[in-house]
Amino acid sequence: MSDEPHVRPQHVSHFELFTGFLMVGLFGFGGIAAAIYHVVVERRKWLSAREYAAVLGLGQVLPGANLVNITAVIGDRCGGLTGAVLSLIALTLVPVLLLVALATLYDQFASHPDVIAGTKAAAAGATGLIFGTGYKLGKTILDNRAALFFAALSFVAIGLLRLPLLGTLAVLAPIAVAYSFWSGHHER
Repeated sequence: MSDEPHVRPQHVSHFELFTGFLMVGLFGFGGIAAAIYHVVVERRKWLSAREYAAVLGLGQVLPGANLVNITAVIGDRCGGLTGAVLSLIALTLVPVLLLVALATLYDQFASHPDVIAGTKAAAAGATGLIFGTGYKLGKTILDNRAALFFAALSFVAIGLLRLPLLGTLAVLAPIAVAYSFWSGHHER
């Protein structure tokens, strides 16, 4: 497996964290996973694609909203506790203000045909963002057969068999970690 070079800069200032996650909050309509990936990996290069995938996995198994978890982990990793808090404030500041304003407007115009059509179009765009981010993250495991196996097994269990997420994670995560640990010791 070829490892990507570590691309995190030596120091990420609190201002950079705040403005980076403020941008995510401003432009992350319908799917901030794509916006976080773009800012953190592609634009600011705070994490490599592999590091982001690992943080995303962690964020999904922690309680709470996974993208809020990701933001806290990245903020902490790059700027300590203050960085985590600033990143969370920045991520949620503009969306909360917009949400309150739009909810007030939407309540008045929700039954208008143009508003209904716009809502459906936004949902389609959000679906595209989710698939695009999934594709980018999927490329990070293509050269790892074990990761592909566990990803496929998770998809079958949760997506096709409709097994509960927590139960599936409780079974597959320890097995995957144990396999990774075992195979890592045997490669040395």
